[in-house]
Formats: sequence, C-alpha cells, structure tokens
Amino acid sequence: MPSRNRYIEIAEVLAAEIADQPAGTRVASEHEIAARFGVSRSAARSALQELAGRYLVRRVRGAGTFVNRPLDYVLSQSRAPSMHQTIRDAGGELRTVVRDVRTVAVTGVIAERLEREEGSAVHLLTRQSYIDGLLNGWSQEWIPVDMLPELDAAVHAVESLDTILRQMCGVAPVRAWCRVSSVLPDRRVSEGLETEYNRPVWLVESLSRDAVTGRTVMCSSAWTRPDSTRIIVELDGPATP
Repeated sequence: MPSRNRYIEIAEVLAAEIADQPAGTRVASEHEIAARFGVSRSAARSALQELAGRYLVRRVRGAGTFVNRPLDYVLSQSRAPSMHQTIRDAGGELRTVVRDVRTVAVTGVIAERLEREEGSAVHLLTRQSYIDGLLNGWSQEWIPVDMLPELDAAVHAVESLDTILRQMCGVAPVRAWCRVSSVLPDRRVSEGLETEYNRPVWLVESLSRDAVTGRTVMCSSAWTRPDSTRIIVELDGPATP
C-alpha cells in the first residue's frame, strides 16, 4: 500500500491542475503519473482513486480517466418533471436508451401510487440514460394503459416521456410527490449503471399528476450515479397550472 501522504500529495497536485479544465478532458494515465512523480503504479492508481472519490475525475472502462463535473439535478414542483429538460437547464445533453417496454399487471405500492386497482394494466418502461455521452442512470417508469394506450412506438421515436404525455395524452404533468435516498443498488441496477454493487447511488422515486385534473399520470424510480449528478431538492410549493 503506497504512503497515504504521498498519493494524497499527488492527488492534490492533479486536482489543482484540472480545476479549470472542462468536463471530458482526458487526465494522465497511471503510467504517466507514475513516471512523472517517480512513484509506483499502485501510488498513481491510489491518487486517481482519491480524485474519483471526490468526483473530480471519472474513470471510464476501456477509455481512460476524464475530468468530471457533476451536474445539478434540481427536483422542484415548480419545474416540469422532465428529465431531458432538467438536464438541459443544468447545461448538459441527455440521451436515453430503451432497454425494455412491456405491459404488466400493477400490484402493491405502485398500484397505490398510481391510484389503480391491483391487476390494472400499466406500461413498464426501463431505460438507461447518458449525460454528454457518459452513463448516468437507470430508470423504471410506470404509465397506466388507460392514460396512454400505445407507448412502445412512441418512446422509440421521442425520447422525452414528458413530451409524449403532453402531446399524445393532452396532460400537463407536474411532480406531486418525490422521495430521494442514497441506496445500495441490487445487482441488476449496478450492472445497468456500470458501478460496484457496494457503492451507494441516488434513488429518486417520483409521482406525477395532471396539473388540470389531478389525475395520476405516471410514477418512476430512477437510480443515478453520484459522480454524474448532484441531486438538489427545492421545497417551493406546487406548480400553478
């Protein structure tokens, strides 16, 4: 194990050097750091791990290490519950990839949140999300079939679910309830996030209603890498229709 003082010193030097560099800038490799500072690869690796633990860099499998700048993801009742719009407001560009979409019989807590009877048909949409090309999140979204009969074709043509609901259902979704927690993901989610199963991630559970009728529109569970976004909750009251 390298001396803690030495690899921390290296990490501090590197942190100062990348402070003004834009996100996505490539950071020196372990080999380059070891040669520059005259230390072992183990010490160089520990320095990069220290920076990754501070979310200052992000290590991408098979690509290298890059400067990291987590975006502020603001959860607010006065903002549309649109993942795409929220990321754009924070200065990033979101891309989502559909991993599965199917119709299921809703049960338990999801039935309660959607205010539907047990066994009612809902769409279950599973997606992976990327911010500026880097993996960000894994989400599951439940939309009642009686709200939106056709989803599969729509979600493959238009990435924003908020846009689909507004255009196809004539509703104005607003966030009615939200819960944010730091959790250890199960293996399926950790694989979807490409993170270690013993590393905490953000879990945002949310329920949206139509601003006009108050009818439940959808609910969701979204797991997010903490090195990608910083979750901010604003308790600012409900949106005005």
